[in-house]
Amino acid sequence: MDSLGEVIALVVHRLRFAVDPMNLVSDQVGMVLTRRVLISIEEAPSPEPFPSLTDWLLQKNPVATADDLDDLLHYLVDHLLDGIFPMLEQMASRLDDLEEAALRDPRPRVLNRTYQLRGNLRRIRQQLWPLRHQILLFLRQNQPVMGPDGLLGFQEMAQNVEQIFESCEILRHQCDAVTEAHMASSGNRMNQIMKTLTIVSSIFAPLTFIAGIYGMNFTNMPELEWHYGYVAALLLMGSIATIQTLMLQRRGWFEDWTGSRR
Repeated sequence: MDSLGEVIALVVHRLRFAVDPMNLVSDQVGMVLTRRVLISIEEAPSPEPFPSLTDWLLQKNPVATADDLDDLLHYLVDHLLDGIFPMLEQMASRLDDLEEAALRDPRPRVLNRTYQLRGNLRRIRQQLWPLRHQILLFLRQNQPVMGPDGLLGFQEMAQNVEQIFESCEILRHQCDAVTEAHMASSGNRMNQIMKTLTIVSSIFAPLTFIAGIYGMNFTNMPELEWHYGYVAALLLMGSIATIQTLMLQRRGWFEDWTGSRR
């Protein structure tokens, strides 16, 4: 945004979602305001640009004059900024779903989508940052082309930009919360896996010890000559495994610490 004498030039990024709602598309809309002319130029022309403004101009009575051009400029910029709020609302809804997924079923795609949303938020901030600074600078200057209503509109526009920045900051913290929830849930699942392996190892360790002793090829082992030695060894192993299982179950080792994933 810049002004030179009685000419004001402004370039605003028009943001929208692509076919894939996780991807952000941006194109530029340029506007030039003089005392008698307002020109808008679109980088990616649309079949009917600013349809609501067109309908309003066609129905306005009396017809818009040169005195209304500053209000029209404010309307065009405000229309482009207002389109960002529904996008932020959709991002917030997706982050809520991702946070729930991170707690219930932490898969790598949850983190990938969170990083994509974080990148979209960063892109919105980067593209609006120059406008934020230029509007504040513009309001401090004496603009002969702008009337009182137009300046008031740009003050409201500055507040809208601040709201967008605050919303982006809140959503960025929500991205951090999703990442932390994913890490915590993944850690709990890993702990559950390690606990299961520990239970299996602790049960089979004494059984392996018994099987290793009686598997040694020594001739002077009286238990090998017992008629019921094989059955006794199996009963001993089964008894030890049962006792260990009951003890571990009583201590709560078989509980699922990851919570419900339904």
